[in-house]
Amino acid sequence: VQLQASGGGLVQAGGSLRLSCAASRRIFSNNGMGWFRQAPGKEREFVAGISWNGGYTDYADSAKGRFTISRDNAKNTVALQMNSLKPEDTAVYYCAAARSAVASHIARGYNYWGQGTLVTVSS
Repeated sequence: VQLQASGGGLVQAGGSLRLSCAASRRIFSNNGMGWFRQAPGKEREFVAGISWNGGYTDYADSAKGRFTISRDNAKNTVALQMNSLKPEDTAVYYCAAARSAVASHIARGYNYWGQGTLVTVSS
């Protein structure tokens, strides 16, 4: 398995969750990483991205101020801390490894995907 996401679950609105993604070193070391999500009946959308060295992060407007992406290059992991969760954050969350050293907003900018972890936020 190249990417393994974990940390999803059921949480009440206003609560927090921390997603984690473990990657193989081969696809992690020099690549940007991103988190996407897909809600039922909707297209997959970008949530957050981080450059290969963590020096640059980017967020969807819906995530700004509430979510924080980080990476630990020594452990080949990327995390998404989600605070102040809302019911509209309910989705399957996917981590992905970018084709380049930076993280794209576009799904085709990524060539490795994790299996997804379900986040459900109740009102």
